Amino acid sequence: MTSPQKPPSILRLKDREIGPDRPVFIIAEAGVNHNGDLQMARRLVDAAIDAGADAVKFQAFKAEDVVSVGAAKAEYQVATSGGGESQLDMVRKLELSGAAFRELQAYCTERGILFLATPFDFGSADLLAEMNVPLFKISSGEVTNLPFLEYVARKGKPLIVSTGMCFLGEVDEAVRLLQGADCEDLVLLHCTSNYPTRPEDVNLRAMQTLGAAFGFPVGYSDHTIGIAVAQAAVALGACVIEKHFTLDRTLPGPDHQASLEPDELTAMVRGIRVVEAALGDPIKRRVASEDAVARVARRSLVASRDLPAGTVLTRDLIAIKRPGSGLKPELLSHLVGRKLRVAVAYDQLFELGFLE
Repeated sequence: MTSPQKPPSILRLKDREIGPDRPVFIIAEAGVNHNGDLQMARRLVDAAIDAGADAVKFQAFKAEDVVSVGAAKAEYQVATSGGGESQLDMVRKLELSGAAFRELQAYCTERGILFLATPFDFGSADLLAEMNVPLFKISSGEVTNLPFLEYVARKGKPLIVSTGMCFLGEVDEAVRLLQGADCEDLVLLHCTSNYPTRPEDVNLRAMQTLGAAFGFPVGYSDHTIGIAVAQAAVALGACVIEKHFTLDRTLPGPDHQASLEPDELTAMVRGIRVVEAALGDPIKRRVASEDAVARVARRSLVASRDLPAGTVLTRDLIAIKRPGSGLKPELLSHLVGRKLRVAVAYDQLFELGFLE
């Protein structure tokens, strides 16, 4: 097993950093939810921007280079798009050209959002490298495709790698190969490759296992319904969150039903920003906003009755009441047995200057 020799690294892009103690990098996964329509893809870019995502990601492939003629559809694909066509026929209809990707990249640059795409074949990796994408996102299905992993790693770009369907040993083999190809800018995403994923199949703590085992930043690629699990992943230390989205869940196609609609994507992004703001640091301390409440809610030592000067204080003469702006209760034993040099009224806060 690969052993981390240093704290998790920071993946550095041109305009931002991804890693611990950095803002969560949120990838709006458009995937193939454009249904092969470039204009719909542009609308997905708009929706990702409106939601506040950091990047919008598509899937780049040449259908014949990825899927063989006899390949069957996955069960979820049959459920969402019917069983009357092969996987190859389905995928052909979801393909975008290189020219379309270049146009989308230009549109993303114009609109101020990062364009990303997952390559599924050697030619698509070449295309994205020519487009000078800032990083490569590798899908879960390619973790055991070691020749392809090495080919992409040799492009010299940072990698974000999903690990759905993987045993830890398979991830280890992939990481060793990537490091052997001089890839040290790496983020590992925990993932469950089912669409949708049941919460009981998420095993979110395995994300932390990835970080402990390999010493790279970790994140989560979410296929559950809703946004709660993605937000929980942030609370557990995810540096990257990836989530499928669509313009309309009722559209035809394999991935729409397990995707967020635009208003849900917006809610997820906002929720993640709330969670990361709430995480703070490991130091347990009182924050400044609690000071005023502490003065009201905490307690002080006060006189339990009117006390004349010269009174020797006994325990029954000292009460512990709000507010918290006087002597702290921990000083109780310091007062017992001491003589008052001034009179103290009922419920008056004691002061050290009252004592002889």
